[in-house]
Amino acid sequence: MIRFAVRRLLGLIGTLLIASLLIFASLYAAPGSPLATLAGGRTLPPEAVARLTERYHLDDPFFTRYLRWLGNAARGDFGESFVFKSEVSDLVSTRLATSLILVGLASVLTLVVGIGTGVLAGVRGRISDRLVLFGTVIAQAVPGFVAAIFLTWIFAVELGWFPSIGAGEGEGVLGRLHHLTLPAIALSLAYGAYVARISRAATRDQMHREHVATARARGLPSGQIVRRHVVRNALVPISTVACLSVAGLLAGTVVGERAFNLDGLGSLLVEGVVRKDFAVVQAVSLLLVTAFIVVNSAVDLFYALLDPRIDVGARR
Repeated sequence: MIRFAVRRLLGLIGTLLIASLLIFASLYAAPGSPLATLAGGRTLPPEAVARLTERYHLDDPFFTRYLRWLGNAARGDFGESFVFKSEVSDLVSTRLATSLILVGLASVLTLVVGIGTGVLAGVRGRISDRLVLFGTVIAQAVPGFVAAIFLTWIFAVELGWFPSIGAGEGEGVLGRLHHLTLPAIALSLAYGAYVARISRAATRDQMHREHVATARARGLPSGQIVRRHVVRNALVPISTVACLSVAGLLAGTVVGERAFNLDGLGSLLVEGVVRKDFAVVQAVSLLLVTAFIVVNSAVDLFYALLDPRIDVGARR
């Protein structure tokens, strides 16, 4: 187990290095240049161009700039924003809380509702099964921005239960949760439906296994059979999809934040891309990719907790 964890940690570090290199290189390979962004579309005199080039080390070799940026990023220093004229780390820190709460709330909805309805449909069958299948098809077919518009119209405009914009800064934890409920529902709708379908399929598969039939023949209570022999074994494939869905929510925050006018990392990333703010795009992209890779790496370790029979130390 320890050997496997060390190997996964080394693989995680290697993946992060490759991802950081791709993020840094792709932006500098994109059309435009940092100088054009700094100039704001104006033609600068040669002296000003030289000063900007020296200040931002634009004449340094590519790998020199990359290693400098990576070393600073490891210390939490992502440089200065060309557009906002402030430290990128400050911009990220002020918006991080909104994104974390939004993703956390959406993750809870995705896992609780998705796994709960999927297991219910797999165990009960019949009407519950049909209702879950029908609901998940609709939820997966509706794009995130359409769901955001529909939820805003029903629950914010018509019923007035939730606010339509803003993250509720300064209103305490309950206030923020109240403001972020609609964005979290819109964000988790498709992912929760996918988790529900996989949970249903995994549960139905376990219900027809021999060990479940043996448990029934021994006269064990139905609740104990479902908990110990069905759900526990079904959680192995379910956990994979659930963890990947939670990781996918990180990238999906862009839609929810833009639709509900939230000041989070997703909206900051969009602003950085539109205004070609290289430092902001690099920092937010690196954070999102890091979170995605960490979640995926944690899945394998989670397998051992769910089912000790899985040999996590075996080479794949």
